[in-house]
Amino acid sequence: MLKAFTRTFLSTRQYLFRPANPPAFRFQSYSVPSHKIPNNPLTMAESEQLASKLSQLGLADTVKPFPGSNPIQNPVDLFRSYISQELSKISGVDQEIIFPALEWANTPDRGDLLIPIPRLRLKEGKPQDLAAEWAEKFPKGEFLKEVVPKGSFIQFYFSPKLLFKYVLKDVLTKKEEFGSSTVGNGKKVVIEYSSPNIAKPFHAGHLRSTIIGGYLSHLHKKLGYEVVSLNYLGDWGKQFGILAIGFLRHGNEAKLEKDPINHLFEVYVAINKEIEQEKEQSQDGTSKLDEEARQYFKRMEDDDQEALQLWEKFRSFSIEKYKETYGRLNIQYDAYAGESLVSKDTMKKATEIFEEKGLVTDDDGAKLIDLRPYNKKLGKAIVQKKDGTSLYLTRDVGEAIDRYNKYKFDKMIYVIASQQDLHTAQFFKILELMGFEWAKNLQHVNFGMVQGMSTRKGTVVFLDDILNQTKESMHAVMKKNEAKYAQVENPDEIADKVGMSAVMVQDMQSKRINNYTFNWDRMLSFEGDTGPYLQYAHSRLCSIERNAADKIDISKLADADFSLLTEPKAESLVRIIAQYPDTLLMAHKNLEPSTVVTYLFKLTHTVSSCYDVLWVAGQDEKLATARLALYSSARHVLYNGMVILGLTPVHRM
Repeated sequence: MLKAFTRTFLSTRQYLFRPANPPAFRFQSYSVPSHKIPNNPLTMAESEQLASKLSQLGLADTVKPFPGSNPIQNPVDLFRSYISQELSKISGVDQEIIFPALEWANTPDRGDLLIPIPRLRLKEGKPQDLAAEWAEKFPKGEFLKEVVPKGSFIQFYFSPKLLFKYVLKDVLTKKEEFGSSTVGNGKKVVIEYSSPNIAKPFHAGHLRSTIIGGYLSHLHKKLGYEVVSLNYLGDWGKQFGILAIGFLRHGNEAKLEKDPINHLFEVYVAINKEIEQEKEQSQDGTSKLDEEARQYFKRMEDDDQEALQLWEKFRSFSIEKYKETYGRLNIQYDAYAGESLVSKDTMKKATEIFEEKGLVTDDDGAKLIDLRPYNKKLGKAIVQKKDGTSLYLTRDVGEAIDRYNKYKFDKMIYVIASQQDLHTAQFFKILELMGFEWAKNLQHVNFGMVQGMSTRKGTVVFLDDILNQTKESMHAVMKKNEAKYAQVENPDEIADKVGMSAVMVQDMQSKRINNYTFNWDRMLSFEGDTGPYLQYAHSRLCSIERNAADKIDISKLADADFSLLTEPKAESLVRIIAQYPDTLLMAHKNLEPSTVVTYLFKLTHTVSSCYDVLWVAGQDEKLATARLALYSSARHVLYNGMVILGLTPVHRM
């Protein structure tokens, strides 16, 4: 049955979802300097577990884990420890130099790890000669299949036999916990992300901060951190004066109650057009409406209850609408903060510290801090306007102080667009100059902009519209295979999840710092390496498990005879599966969603290449069980990686 299923599954959907020419993936090589090796030592229980595991494999006392590494949580650390241990014996170079010099190979044909001999700081001998000499002497033992010199590099190829025994059982036992780490245990991280301006629809421009922040939250939780997710709403400032006078001129209470967000957006666009027209028509380029808006916001800062009542109405409507959209994106926040909630007492104290430290100078009534003596690029930062109203720089400083007092975080991450690089650098520096030791633990995760949209001009594309359109497009694709579509119990929900995958993965594929122009064709494309392809790959692996369940006990896969897995394709797949925990640690280092996305496509392409070779159905039960264990391990890893990205893996589509 499974054999027939596997042969016939290459249906309409496979041609729609499988890349015509899967690209050759190239992982950038990287090394972890010794002072940056995760402080993730083995616990006593893990040490005993590792000793027992190595003993069962006949490898007792053959390798001692390098300090700070954890082979129980990260299989690659076992091989790093062995290689650095044995190479130290041969070369006389200290392990503390060798271990961090080991790098990922950027293509499988170059091995699993490699070491550039020049990194070992040797004063004598030619690197290429030393590489050849040491590779010949290197004891492969049970750990390595090959040790190959290549110029001034030595390439190390892990033993597939050991990987099958060491890794697959681990994946099938841990399942959703495979890839977890204790590197963040006992540490708290606060992550601020999304942070839209209230009373405006959630558009594609907000998407990047939202999904990057969600990804960072999932990643840090998986690595053992206590995570506090914050949405710091843009709910204060002159723009609310603009919105208020706009609503007083163009607002409609009935429309506000029926469709508050879109109505407020219409009002905002209309009043901004009037302001621009006034500026164009005036001789001095000013606008009376603009001044009215400034005065309205001044009333809000002065606690004018009538002004605040209208503002609070806008804020409440906006938050409720945002929660609906965040729910579709699998985003949940621990708290909704906002510029309006920053304590006035805190800002007053901050201002007093500015004065005490001699940081503030007066500039025609306005107050500013000159940061040029510390860094010319930081320039001058205005912290209070001439009319006495606060600026968001001052509020950000005050909010950071309040957060530390509340959460006592070990790290705080701000997921903010690269347009705010200067602003973020300024307020980080100001906090440092104020004498706060914890200011060094603030981190800005920036990203490029989604170009071609403007709220003021009304040219935005709302995120709900994007998600609805991708859902409809996905539904249309699913219906092309009537037989499979009939088996899906909840096609509307599945189409929505797969559509969201399309939107999120296309955004996370490249480096986050890159800008991109919003384009419907790109957003709705389901060809090549896309979110729907990952969903398809996961659902297909689920199908293989379902179709084998009548002959194979899925619960006993961890006890399969992995020595039966001898094919090169099987070896290629287990090598990639073993890299997953190490990939998450790399992602923790560079905070790039693309690191995980690239890995998952590499995994799924390799799985796809196995189907024509590694049959499950029609095979001897022991061989079928071993191969199913390999496929099931790949599915668990794919599932885990998709969840880290914020996707909901589907089991049928």
